[in-house]
Amino acid sequence: MMNSQEVVTVYEAIAAITGQMVSAARESDWKQLASLEKQCAKHIEMIKVNDVEVAQGVTRERKIKVIQKILADDREIRNITQPWMARLSKQLSSTNAQRKLSQAYGLNSRTS
Repeated sequence: MMNSQEVVTVYEAIAAITGQMVSAARESDWKQLASLEKQCAKHIEMIKVNDVEVAQGVTRERKIKVIQKILADDREIRNITQPWMARLSKQLSSTNAQRKLSQAYGLNSRTS
């Protein structure tokens, strides 16, 4: 079991990773974003297993500020990725519909 200082340190590591995730999302570096997301998930798992109640005081305030940063980063990442995901979904649906039409009518793209 981690002590409260160690827990806050893990939260700070998550905050650092989410900051990098925001940068990757802004740069449309989806591979880096996915890699960072995996790292973040490992740290979150550590928190789930080891989180302890942080007593009142400076450590608790630090934990609250770090969590607020993580949540702000998460909002920013979603603001960047959701429109991209919607466009991707629309493109995939369109491609799937075209493929189904081609199959239904026996069309082959090489016969054009």
